[in-house]
Amino acid sequence: MRTTTTRRQALIGGLGGIAALAGLPRRAAAFALDTHAISLYHLHTEEKLEIVYREHGEPVPGALEEISHFLRDFRSGDRHEIDVDLLDTLAVLFDGFDRRGRFEVISGYRSPHTNEALRSKSTGVAKKSWHMSGRAIDVRLTSARTTALRDAAISLGRGGVGFYPESNFVHLDTGPVRRW
Repeated sequence: MRTTTTRRQALIGGLGGIAALAGLPRRAAAFALDTHAISLYHLHTEEKLEIVYREHGEPVPGALEEISHFLRDFRSGDRHEIDVDLLDTLAVLFDGFDRRGRFEVISGYRSPHTNEALRSKSTGVAKKSWHMSGRAIDVRLTSARTTALRDAAISLGRGGVGFYPESNFVHLDTGPVRRW
């Protein structure tokens, strides 16, 4: 589903993003957005997706399936349902940066096999990674410095936020609140 943002939607969304960054609880911040929209580009598959997945608090039919396909394990093709709270985090951050640019996806869902293969090559991959349950994503936002994205994500006070300056990305997940 492709979408174009109207001026009214952008204004309402911007206000929702400001409210979220001011520390509203997770659900209140997410529902402050009239339209939940994200713009994604997958660095490994070169696929693009601009999508509205929720309007007025209601899921847009087919949008979550489209996102699950987009964020599939690109190595194996395996798919997993993506946590809506993770999408809400992306939408609030996207609004907080005026819906400019797009998220460049480094990693979305990872199958257990892929996760184990990555663990064998790196100490930075968790054995029980949130990626394996569709609750984590590694991204950067083209319209913001990665440090600004990290700081905005930390200010939301939800889930894990990891910063990888050498690889220029931020890890976001819907696990316990923590940062590294």
